[in-house]
Amino acid sequence: MAPFVTYISVALRKTLSQINYTPAFAGCISHSNPENRPLNKQVTMNTTVIHLRSESKPLERRSPISPASAKALLEAGYAVHVEKSPGRIYKDEEFETVGAKMVPEGSWPTVPEDHIIAGLKELPDDGSSLPHSHIQFGHCYKQQDGWAEYLARFARGGGILYDIEFLKGEDGVRVAAFGYWAGYAGAAVALLAWSHQVQRPGVPLGAVPLYSSAAAMVDDVKAKVSDALRTVGDFPQIIVIGSLGRCGRGAIDLCLAAGIPPSTLLKWDMAETAKGGPFKEITDSDIFINCVYLGSKVIPPFTTLESLSKPGRRLRVLCDVSLDPNNPNNPVPVYSSYSSFKEPTLKVPVQGDGPDLTVVSIDHLPSLVAREASDEFSGLLLPSLLTLNRRKTEGVWTGAEKLYHQKVQEIPSSAQFSLRNAIIEFCISYGGIKGGARPVWPQVRSSPEWGSSPTPSQVLLL
Repeated sequence: MAPFVTYISVALRKTLSQINYTPAFAGCISHSNPENRPLNKQVTMNTTVIHLRSESKPLERRSPISPASAKALLEAGYAVHVEKSPGRIYKDEEFETVGAKMVPEGSWPTVPEDHIIAGLKELPDDGSSLPHSHIQFGHCYKQQDGWAEYLARFARGGGILYDIEFLKGEDGVRVAAFGYWAGYAGAAVALLAWSHQVQRPGVPLGAVPLYSSAAAMVDDVKAKVSDALRTVGDFPQIIVIGSLGRCGRGAIDLCLAAGIPPSTLLKWDMAETAKGGPFKEITDSDIFINCVYLGSKVIPPFTTLESLSKPGRRLRVLCDVSLDPNNPNNPVPVYSSYSSFKEPTLKVPVQGDGPDLTVVSIDHLPSLVAREASDEFSGLLLPSLLTLNRRKTEGVWTGAEKLYHQKVQEIPSSAQFSLRNAIIEFCISYGGIKGGARPVWPQVRSSPEWGSSPTPSQVLLL
């Protein structure tokens, strides 16, 4: 009888290594699969394949890859697969014209595991393991709500998260960001909210349109502000904190484009906030636009429910472009929920004699001006995408992968893949391993539906 041979999938090997667990039988992994061959999907051996997925988040129209960037990648020898998407700002035909391969919407989970999945916002919250490498905003490295569970999905599947927020060049500067357009769109919604509130106090602002262009948005905001001025007479006093960053510059540019006089714009940055809040200048303004980047350093809150409830408050609209409401370092801890394009404002539960106070807390503001935002962002990201075939040695990607593994180590035990209760499927073959012949490659499965050949077994790790 031929030798008794045991096989365990690469996905399991990756998972075990990422959470520092080495079972007694782990040695058989390298013995039976010395080339670390992917076990459950075909691979594309020579060409790097970039798979642009359709966004599942409602009303998310942006794309990290434009048709122009897709063309550049194709000309550089990459394969570009683009999921069909009725909601993307770029039409499918624009990608077809440059030669991209169009594939079904939502097909990314079934493609070969060496395909690199590119997207923007979070993946569907279905708890599935993620075996691919993903380029996206993970929103899970600063302990946001659900961060551990989301990150654990990559660890379980053996995938990698290349978090766009942390793709940095040798100078430590982010290679691509939507900050400018987030500030630009955020200021627009803030002005729409203020204009509506002064004319119809107590009535929530209705859905904001998804504009065809930034110019169309500016025209709409100017018209709404003009209507409001006939009611109140004076332009709003606006304070922008984080005014020297990309986000802050975008907010200020929108205000100026919409006709707000520079004299009514209060521009603050680190020098002005160094003394620590809460700041009376916020309550004395009509609109507060928060554009600071939240790092690991704890800073005193810029404003609080207590400071906002004091007599004489003028503030009507708080637009939090930074938008980390559940981050322990959040400097505007006066709300905990997200708003949306359909319901753009939420009421802040303040006391006192001031006007109603609403917060704009939309987490994909640049989608209001999706084409301009995507054109700029994809252009910034393209030089890094062109090095994906060298991602194991290229600094932008090696740094992002290193950070990913560091963050995996921070996952609390409650969210980790439970090895004690994990059912591990592996195959035991009794014959056919002669003359260097390869066995059938097994895969880790989540269901008890076993194949018929070779004979599988289940092992409960204790």
